[in-house]
Amino acid sequence: MNVIIGIDVGGSTTKIVGYYEDGKLIGREQVEAADPLTSAYGALGKFVNENKLSLAQVKQIVLTGVGASLFKDEIYGIPARQVDEFQAIGLGGLALSKKEEGLIVSMGTGTAFVRAGKDGIRHIGGSGVGGGTVLGLCSKLCNARSFETVVDMAHRGDLKKVDLNISDICSGDIATLSPEVTASNFGKMADGATAEDLARGVLNMVFQTIGMLAVFACRNHQIKDVILTGTLSTVPCASVLFKQVERLYHLNFIIPSYSIYATATGAALSYIYQNGKQK
Repeated sequence: MNVIIGIDVGGSTTKIVGYYEDGKLIGREQVEAADPLTSAYGALGKFVNENKLSLAQVKQIVLTGVGASLFKDEIYGIPARQVDEFQAIGLGGLALSKKEEGLIVSMGTGTAFVRAGKDGIRHIGGSGVGGGTVLGLCSKLCNARSFETVVDMAHRGDLKKVDLNISDICSGDIATLSPEVTASNFGKMADGATAEDLARGVLNMVFQTIGMLAVFACRNHQIKDVILTGTLSTVPCASVLFKQVERLYHLNFIIPSYSIYATATGAALSYIYQNGKQK
């Protein structure tokens, strides 16, 4: 049976998802390399090898992401085409969450907000606050330059030594805000705050910023489901921090399984399904 492959080509990390043409999932892979071309070719080779496929079985490759423009009309003789990244984000987010409508938040180097549903898929905005912000700040504040190191440090950090909460400035609730709500990111900075505490504070600030932008977008577009995708969605404390925003603003924040593969998933599905129908 013919195979359709979606590839999300990042600067150094490439995600790949494969389906049979009838929509049955084959598998997912992720590869890191020094440049997008090496990463993408490596991901394709690894995917075909590990799933015991042949290149002859691959009917179509669909590329998206920042490195997609580096490729021509074919890869290893296989037809290749590009799909708009926001379309891929929308399709992939809905497919992984099994929702018919929602705000898909793609948290990569920056953050993209995509409205997807029966009326189509539309990019409604974005923010420069994202994974790049985390790594940039933590490289200076914590001497941590890899994503894995930042996450590990943040896991051991204490927000109470960094952030100012409502309880720090008021003895009771303020309107609908409970005592544990953040009043000021990095507004406390207690003596003795460690690099681990600072890493946790950076992640908290980034997630709260993204969460509030999602709240405003949902209010403007009458959406209740927020589907979180991208590398930052895999951070263990992400679900905890977004649940706090969820409780405050009565939205439904969802981190689907395999959320890091949402864009690659959407790229493949953009070929398999057109206008909501199987080809």
